[in-house]
Amino acid sequence: MGRLVAGDRILVADDHPLIHEGIQLAIRARYPGYHVDVAETIAQAEQLIARHRDYRLLLLDYMLPDSNGFSGFFRLQHALGKVPIAIISAHGNDQIVAASQALGAAGFLSKSRPLDEIASAIGQLLAGKLVFPPVQASTDDIVDARNRLDLLSGAQKRVLLALAKGELNKQIAGDLGVSEATVKAHLSAIFKKLGVTNRTQAILVIQPLLEVTERV
Repeated sequence: MGRLVAGDRILVADDHPLIHEGIQLAIRARYPGYHVDVAETIAQAEQLIARHRDYRLLLLDYMLPDSNGFSGFFRLQHALGKVPIAIISAHGNDQIVAASQALGAAGFLSKSRPLDEIASAIGQLLAGKLVFPPVQASTDDIVDARNRLDLLSGAQKRVLLALAKGELNKQIAGDLGVSEATVKAHLSAIFKKLGVTNRTQAILVIQPLLEVTERV
């Protein structure tokens, strides 16, 4: 692992006290040079990211109260830029692991593993390594969906995921803090980049990722 720098931070976004407290203790024991922040929602994580600009790693619970599947991942990926994000989850099925990897996560950690194993995996993540368990699932459709999503900006991805949740333009505008006109401009750009003509077709592009969420 690289040299620790005073002020380095790790963000843990998890709403289960026993889980995030255990991870905090494991990190502090193994990597005392790091400060650990905890958020219990995506919104709280966004606030912490806006306040602190020195995060080295985010450990993100796959299922948080204000997140629908990978929507929280995209929101925090947009906020963090190139900071690695590892998914932590009690659900370790192959489809979720494969989707996490295809979407650009740095790792997937199972909450069922012993804390010392989780701490060791965190060390690998901090060293810039990818940490995923082996999977047997076919990922072709997931990779294709990820490649299509890569055509979109961060804001456009958030608009598309909001569409998939059935939100109207007014709701999306409120969530993003922009005008409805801006949302309409994003939609036009999304349709053009994906080669579709309406909302339903756009949602079908990311259907493989939505199916992963529905199978949890």
